[in-house]
Amino acid sequence: MDRSRRNMLSLTAAGLIHVAAKPEAVIGDEPVDTEFLVREAAQRGHTDIGWLNSFHSFSFGGYYDQRHMGFRSLRVINDDRIAAGRGFPTHPHRDMEIISYVLEGSLQHKDSTGRGAVITPDDIQMMSAGTGITHSEYNPSSTEPNHFLQIWIEPAMRGVRPRYSDNKVTIDEKVNQWKKIAGPDGSDASVSIHQDATIYATHLRAGGVSDFTVERARHAWLQVARGQLIVNGTKLGSGDAVATSRATSIHVEATEDTDALLFDLA
Repeated sequence: MDRSRRNMLSLTAAGLIHVAAKPEAVIGDEPVDTEFLVREAAQRGHTDIGWLNSFHSFSFGGYYDQRHMGFRSLRVINDDRIAAGRGFPTHPHRDMEIISYVLEGSLQHKDSTGRGAVITPDDIQMMSAGTGITHSEYNPSSTEPNHFLQIWIEPAMRGVRPRYSDNKVTIDEKVNQWKKIAGPDGSDASVSIHQDATIYATHLRAGGVSDFTVERARHAWLQVARGQLIVNGTKLGSGDAVATSRATSIHVEATEDTDALLFDLA
């Protein structure tokens, strides 16, 4: 992204984006807002402890950056790779909605609610930590690595009863369209969370396009999980992200097969 445009943007502590100017581009006959906050993959935090190689979009663990503490209720996007046969031993959480989105391999989950499952790229998994929960996550394969996104969203209410759910979301449901994989209780999302936030996933084939409208008073974060996109004229690669707090149209085009997530946040 052109550095002069990037300098027009600033992110407040509350996760709101202030825009100093508003240049426009034209896609077809429609003007499109091109102002985004860009979070470059190379600028993320990084943890490498051998069996775990992780990149952090927001402050996490030993990585702290007061400019990147989260975006609205979105608190964590960790891009994790786990070596074969390794994983996170049992550890606690509370008052957080935790979503696992597998890109490659498989991930075995066990928690103190008594639930457990092995999820693959055809699944979406959610755990509400609530009043307190312990869980473990392992790569059950003895030969294949695992690649997944670990997502944390702050809940709208604290002290809820811990719960776990998972659901099938096949690649065919995501091809060249935004599939609603997580959303508030009562929505038609694949799994529900305790927050006014919706997560959409897409698998765009090379040359595929998709559009999304950010409504007034909503906020959007678009994360490229892997691949390459052009978003309103801005080129993005694996691990890059853009965000906006404007009511605007987002036009996405894949220059190669690409997986991406879009967060629609209050």
